[in-house]
Amino acid sequence: MIRPLSFLLIFILSTVASQAQWTRDSLLLRTIYDEALARGEAYDNLRTLTKGIGHRLSGSESAAQAMKWGQSVMDSYGADRTWIMPVIVPSWTRGDLAEASFVGSDGEIYALHITALGGSVGTRNDGVIEAPVLTVKRLDELSVDSDVDATGKIILFNRAMDPVLINTGAAYGGAIDQRGNGASVAAAKGAVAVLVRSLTHALDTLPHTGALRYNDEMPRIPAAAISTVDASWLAATALADPDAVVRLQMNCKAFEDVEQGNVIGEWTGAEKPNEIITIGGHLDSWDIGEGAHDDGAGVVHTLEALRILKAIGYQPKRTIRFVLFINEENGNRGGKEYARQAAIENAETEIVHLAAMESDAGGFVPRGFRIDADDAATEVVRGWSELFDAYNVHQFRRGGAGVDISPLKSLKPRPTLLGLSPDGQRYFDFHHSSQDIFENVHKRELELGAATFAAALVLLDQHLPSPK
Repeated sequence: MIRPLSFLLIFILSTVASQAQWTRDSLLLRTIYDEALARGEAYDNLRTLTKGIGHRLSGSESAAQAMKWGQSVMDSYGADRTWIMPVIVPSWTRGDLAEASFVGSDGEIYALHITALGGSVGTRNDGVIEAPVLTVKRLDELSVDSDVDATGKIILFNRAMDPVLINTGAAYGGAIDQRGNGASVAAAKGAVAVLVRSLTHALDTLPHTGALRYNDEMPRIPAAAISTVDASWLAATALADPDAVVRLQMNCKAFEDVEQGNVIGEWTGAEKPNEIITIGGHLDSWDIGEGAHDDGAGVVHTLEALRILKAIGYQPKRTIRFVLFINEENGNRGGKEYARQAAIENAETEIVHLAAMESDAGGFVPRGFRIDADDAATEVVRGWSELFDAYNVHQFRRGGAGVDISPLKSLKPRPTLLGLSPDGQRYFDFHHSSQDIFENVHKRELELGAATFAAALVLLDQHLPSPK
């Protein structure tokens, strides 16, 4: 009789302790959300970043201004120390000329809505390229073995994002190859330029930019994004009028790389200071909008997490690093350099990078988290579901946690990676376009995201097991 009673007592004590911990966590999350919603500064910080500084293209003066601003905010919020981790980044300008028009065989001219893809070369000597259009939907239509003749033509890549995928990020990923690799694939077949259908579900006349990657073994030809409405119209009209041409002129230009850097604020842990939890977003943005959702929201989520936890008197167990990454949009050099430095820390010191969390999916209402971790850590995160239920945060899915923190996967032991996952149905309406501006971010949704980000940080700090 003694042994069963002992087991029963242990079970009761364990249950009581677990319930007490849940109650403490629940009250802590409530305090975090109250602070974010009643006294939050994320929205005002986003206004300063977008309206006071503006776009933050890597290598630009405005990106350098944003670095100084981000470090000053971390200092004012009480980080133990702040610094800039140097990163060599590309420097490129869109210029002030990006024009295209369709010239029918009858002589009628129709203006097209375009913008240069990031990193594109301009038209030679800023002159005009005039050529017939060939429409394709897949890169393999221009494979070396295909019989398609693209010589002297402008290629229109007209594959739309898959409309039946509920996950808009997956739809974006399924169409991004034409933007990233299309110019070099087309050049290999003799094309003189490419137009790429904008990566958005929206049917409008807004071109959406984004990075391309040139293959150094192929000629570099101009590449521009074209709006979805114009892409559909051009594909149909050019097919019906094979003698028509498109005129294209751009004066974008690349310069020598420059030094900028990741902005880092550190808060030393009280119990396990050698275990690092990194949270962040990327400071750079494209230059045709203000980078409000991508990724101004992630920047202010990161800063607000620091402010909230200081305001409520939280003391972290682990050391927390708040990182504003540079150059996510056109190279991810900031994320790669941070991981490189982390690997050096792991090898040469007792520091262990335990976890990292990223916000880079917009300032919309938070729905959950993307988890990139082993089974044990995944179950720890999924165990938060009841705590977050009161805040309508329900998704705990495995998948890509984020571009900036993904290079950390190479570390040993491998860190637990999380990505804040807001509702994504409208994200690509604004993404990389002129409409990614402060006015299109909802104050309460941004604050809810900041609170959710800070709450997850606390739960990682409190409950993620130390590596064995």
